[in-house]
Amino acid sequence: MSNQPTTEELLTQAKTARTSEPKRAEAIYLQILGMSYSASSNTHESSESLRYQEAALIQLGELYRDQHNAQGVADVINKSRAFMSSTAKAKTAKLIRTLLDFFGPIPNSRDIQIQVLQTNVDWAKREKRIFLKHSLETRLISLQLDALQYKPALSLIDSLLTELKRLDDKMVLTEVHLLESRVYRGIGNFPKAKAALTSSRTAANSIYCPPHLQAQLDLQSGILHAEDKDYTTAYSYFFETFENLSSQDDPGALGALKYMLLCKVMLNLSEDVTSLLSIKLATKYAQLRDVESMRAIARAHQNRNLADFEKALRDYRDELSSDTTIRTHLSALYDTLLEQNLLRIVEPYSVVEVEYVAEQVKQGRQAVEQKLSQMILDKVFHGVLDQQRGILLVYDEPESDDAYGTAIDTVQQIGKVVDSLYAKVSM
Repeated sequence: MSNQPTTEELLTQAKTARTSEPKRAEAIYLQILGMSYSASSNTHESSESLRYQEAALIQLGELYRDQHNAQGVADVINKSRAFMSSTAKAKTAKLIRTLLDFFGPIPNSRDIQIQVLQTNVDWAKREKRIFLKHSLETRLISLQLDALQYKPALSLIDSLLTELKRLDDKMVLTEVHLLESRVYRGIGNFPKAKAALTSSRTAANSIYCPPHLQAQLDLQSGILHAEDKDYTTAYSYFFETFENLSSQDDPGALGALKYMLLCKVMLNLSEDVTSLLSIKLATKYAQLRDVESMRAIARAHQNRNLADFEKALRDYRDELSSDTTIRTHLSALYDTLLEQNLLRIVEPYSVVEVEYVAEQVKQGRQAVEQKLSQMILDKVFHGVLDQQRGILLVYDEPESDDAYGTAIDTVQQIGKVVDSLYAKVSM
């Protein structure tokens, strides 16, 4: 009679040792995975062996996840292929999704995830596991988007859309069109971003759209409306997203709330920020640093205080600069605020030193000269920069002379009279 522990006992030992002896637990899991669940005539034993191996794969992945060992998780996914070749396709897809999710809490693991996904996409293609391949490619596009790898992402999207349209898989089609919209928005092609979003919504309308996917569609709609300066419509989409994600306790709700606050600021309704944060759904986020950063921006904008605005940008650099949408709109808002401050300073004068203006707005002289030049060219005010003397000459707005316009209208009317006379003579 053998004294060797059973596979079930080995799993129990490994689970017990995970916290106190992670190396021993790892060795036991690898031992279980190395066992051959061979050509046994007993179908029950074979299925039990497969079930234990699946448990070992998942628990080993959890162990590496807790240790923040991205390469370990990648090795587990690669080891799982032999197991997946012996199981049903539905179970395979669920297992690989579970293992890939273990990368989530591991910092700086994106590059390894991309490599693992590319390898497994090739494997799924060879094994003719079409739906698994589509699922993996969709996840790969999302990672490439996060890594700003727009060109390979678009290439993969084009080939994937061709296959999905042939299969008429509306759910994945919705996700891929949404990713396509985000990629085009990332490269600044807004017409194509809107077209892709429309395609995504069209596909979503013919199926049951899960709440999380619906929230992503609304979020992208809000972002694109904000890019068009339609902040009122953008706000309504962001509010829908916020309500949807808050009801699911999704961490993405915080991002939607920040976008809502941004819209209020961009609409010159900074005073509404406090009342917005007092609504029931927003109260649990009100004291978070991300929300505090937007509150500081709103205060600075309400007071038209450039120094406070810059201080908020410095104090909350991570919260305000990490998001492309917020960074882009705050940059435009900063320019507007600087322009308003410069106008307020120069308007009372007919001649003013550029150095004095720079001191008042607490900016470098060169930056102020450049902004004043731009404002003159854009006809925000009328004046001339005398760089040799370092002064700005401000003129009153010239009265429009209608003489030229009237003369042109007269000539046109005379032309019509001549044409009519010529027509009568020719009859």
